[in-house]
Amino acid sequence: MHPETLFGASGKLAMAGWALLVFAPRWRWSQRIASLIIPLTFAIVYLVLIVLYFAKSPGGFGTLGQITQLFQNPWLLLAGWIHYLAFDLFLGAWQARQAKRLGISHFLVIPCLLFTFLFGPIGLLIFWAIRSVVRGQLFLDMDRGYRPASGH
Repeated sequence: MHPETLFGASGKLAMAGWALLVFAPRWRWSQRIASLIIPLTFAIVYLVLIVLYFAKSPGGFGTLGQITQLFQNPWLLLAGWIHYLAFDLFLGAWQARQAKRLGISHFLVIPCLLFTFLFGPIGLLIFWAIRSVVRGQLFLDMDRGYRPASGH
């Protein structure tokens, strides 16, 4: 298989997950597919690419130059892309779950999902801001709405 072929297939798979989150948020399989099945599929592909190509490639993670050298290998560049696809989709699914749990309108979540898809951390920042306004708190535990104790 050529890396471009796997790149195209992984993009289509990610788009399917994002489409479920945006257009079918209430379908019971949307969360299972977008937060579990697709990211775990990406994790398996990522593992295979790392096992096959990482040790054989120059470079590393110690400096920007080493990362540049590492990503000269198209298979490892693809692994890095799949890494982003997996985690961004997983984060988008978390945002959709949180919004549903907190009663945040799906229409407010859609821009967060789009920004998370395109620019990862910016989508998280927007979601965090919306979530904080809705909850009236800036710092929240990721799943429980935990408010730190004050006065210490």
